[in-house]
Amino acid sequence: MYQLTIEQSFDSAHFLAGYVGKCGNIHGHRWRVLLQVQSEQLREDAQQRGMCVDFSTIKDELKKMVDYLDHALLIEKGTLKDKTMEALSEEGFCVIELAFRPTAENFAKYFYELFAKKGYNVAAVHVYETPNNCASYHE
Repeated sequence: MYQLTIEQSFDSAHFLAGYVGKCGNIHGHRWRVLLQVQSEQLREDAQQRGMCVDFSTIKDELKKMVDYLDHALLIEKGTLKDKTMEALSEEGFCVIELAFRPTAENFAKYFYELFAKKGYNVAAVHVYETPNNCASYHE
């Protein structure tokens, strides 16, 4: 089995609604995303002969996804009051509402599912919230 690991990073802020402790406050991270794809065989076509997938293609796709989240406030949908959302919007802040609580665990599953839907044979996704704390997701 061959495995490739592609890594990208993004900086964003988040908070955990309903959390009692520091993480209930808005704070930032440099998130590190490691995407692992796998293949039992290498490709035979001329352009990608000897490869699982083209590093440059999958690297660009992951970069687009993390760039979307970069330098934004990532929140779980419905966790801020309408007035707060309006004020942030009026100030021109980038707020991205997610369908999930923005934890490293949920981001690992989020990236896993996005790449699986794109047709990649995803082995696992690892998301580092800090240099020492990582969450992983695989099926």
